[in-house]
Amino acid sequence: MQTAILAVDQGTTNSKAVLVSTVGEVLARGSSPVGIEHPQPGWVEQDPLRIWQSVLEAIQRCLAAGPAVEIAGIAISNQRESVTVWDAKSGKPLGPVVSWQCRRTAPDCARLNAAGHVARVQALTGLPIDPMFPGPKMKWLLDRVPAGHDVRLGTIDSWLIHCFTGGAVHACDAANAARSQLYDLKAQRWSEELCSLFGVPASFLPEVRNSSDRFGVTKSVPGLPDGIPIAAAIGDSHAALFGHGAFNPGDGKVTFGTGSSVMTTLPHHIEPDHGITTTIAWALNGKPTYAFEGNILVSAAALPWMVEILGLPDVQALTDLAATAEPDGPGFVPAFVGLGAPHWHSDARALFSNINFSTSRAQMARAVTDSMAFQVHDVFMAMASISPAPFGNLYVDGGPSKNTFLMQCVADALDHTVIQCDTPEASALGAAYLAGLSLGIWPDLAAISALPRPRVPLAPHPSDVKSRLNVWNDAIYRSTAPSLPSKSE
Repeated sequence: MQTAILAVDQGTTNSKAVLVSTVGEVLARGSSPVGIEHPQPGWVEQDPLRIWQSVLEAIQRCLAAGPAVEIAGIAISNQRESVTVWDAKSGKPLGPVVSWQCRRTAPDCARLNAAGHVARVQALTGLPIDPMFPGPKMKWLLDRVPAGHDVRLGTIDSWLIHCFTGGAVHACDAANAARSQLYDLKAQRWSEELCSLFGVPASFLPEVRNSSDRFGVTKSVPGLPDGIPIAAAIGDSHAALFGHGAFNPGDGKVTFGTGSSVMTTLPHHIEPDHGITTTIAWALNGKPTYAFEGNILVSAAALPWMVEILGLPDVQALTDLAATAEPDGPGFVPAFVGLGAPHWHSDARALFSNINFSTSRAQMARAVTDSMAFQVHDVFMAMASISPAPFGNLYVDGGPSKNTFLMQCVADALDHTVIQCDTPEASALGAAYLAGLSLGIWPDLAAISALPRPRVPLAPHPSDVKSRLNVWNDAIYRSTAPSLPSKSE
């Protein structure tokens, strides 16, 4: 019986489970959807018990689809910046999962920004004060916990570690901690100053460990024997970066999904600027690897929205239509929940601009597909202005990365080759590689770099991208400009 790693990738819309062999081959896959609720406009939340159930379902389907294996360990990759709270003894959730997409804490963030805390928070955490990040969300959850509970609070990796270990372990990895807004990147610990500022007791938070580590063993997990080590945990975007083998400074990746994460590896810690965040990519043997990141709030999520508006059958039909568009079309800004990096404008709103009677359906489709590439362009230009290393290999992953037209748009916008990776499980593979380090399956990063990975480079082509970027920049200005007063005001 061969040995394999069971990698769990818990995402925003579904949970995946992947069996990975000791030579890096994907042996089987399974998935299960996760519901999303919108109890109020701008609020996005999930059920923590449903998340755990979806993980169990994904594991069951994966194991049923694959060969008989001995599971050497479990690896966790998870949606980031989403947080929840539960009772340590009973394991009962004490609130929802407040999603990374949720804007419920926008008023709290505005007050903290107005009070002048931006520079200090960014210096310690590498992050701006924005509703995407967990600090104010944790406070929101704690304010609604009834008295008398032994509270545990954490990101999704810590919730899953709790569930996998039967409640024995409350821990997270350094990469997830770095996205919490409560972690001092340089000191490598929870910050009492930040916990006080956001009103979150440090005693409720998980122990921070390496991304490749022993997080405990399985206990009372349906469908799995007790005693399997939890050998890695890491945020999904960080896992994808690791999975691509982007170990050299300047190497990076773009993960396309509901939103997008743009990350490039750094040689050392660098203060963030120009709307870019600094984060911990992963931690090995007590040593962090840092990265620049730009978080795009809405990316591929705009495509099915436009499919419905134009009455098209699917996203492929949308991109086929966009490929036929004549020049001089409109601009589109997908600021459905505000704008993330590098603009960080929570009041921005989605809009089309530069529309006239000659605007065609194909041009509107192209404006939407371009918005994915141009948001990545803006992030990379901001990174380039402060990066100590030139851009190296740039990998793309996530479902939309399979669409060659969309990825060619990205290469053209950046004037830089992008590398399509035929690995839809990039995050799960990255987590599995980290688990393999912990388990001794692979001895070092060189061994992981040597694993086979199907890749297709796309070089940039001459195009009218400059004129379209001008239209995009005008649309960004209009999306973020102060709203004109209504006639009633």
